[in-house]
Amino acid sequence: MTRIDHAGRRFRDGDPVRVIHLGKSGHVRIPFYVRGKRGEVVRYCGSYLNPEDLAIGDTGGPVVDLYRVKFAQRELWPGDDQPEGDSLVIEIYDHWLEASGHQEARA
Repeated sequence: MTRIDHAGRRFRDGDPVRVIHLGKSGHVRIPFYVRGKRGEVVRYCGSYLNPEDLAIGDTGGPVVDLYRVKFAQRELWPGDDQPEGDSLVIEIYDHWLEASGHQEARA
């Protein structure tokens, strides 16, 4: 089930966020290389059933907001020679994100 509800989301485009290290194993859909890293929300994608629950057959859970988050490649791989403006954009569910930086997520 999909729900688009822009009013109730925690983050807006441009908000700085950090990917939380939740310590989960299994089907989490969060690459290890972005855990603990800071990025910026670039788009709200809607709300969907949690794929972590769906992977174990739980289809009755609540929907979770999904965001596209942009990371500077230099932030992700600081030891590599990454060009200044290169970035990576991936989709991340709300429960893996927290507000980051001086700006708090808007209500």
